[in-house]
Amino acid sequence: MNYIYILFSNKDKRTYVGSTTDLNRRLSEHQTGKVKATKYRRPLILIYYEKYVSLKEARKREKYLKSSAGRKFIKKNNIVKYNGE
Repeated sequence: MNYIYILFSNKDKRTYVGSTTDLNRRLSEHQTGKVKATKYRRPLILIYYEKYVSLKEARKREKYLKSSAGRKFIKKNNIVKYNGE
């Protein structure tokens, strides 16, 4: 299975969008500081994910969510509901 996911940084109150074939492993890598892009943004909270059969479709969705239109989609659909408390 392939996944796209959105993490919320409790430190800088921003989101991170990524994709993976093993969601639990990847979340562990983020939480332990093994991912350069999020190492200094911890603690991170998984706030959203989607499953895909095809890696191609997951990557396509990841690219969309990282675009301006995708960020608007995230905001419009209240995906970031975490208030940091």
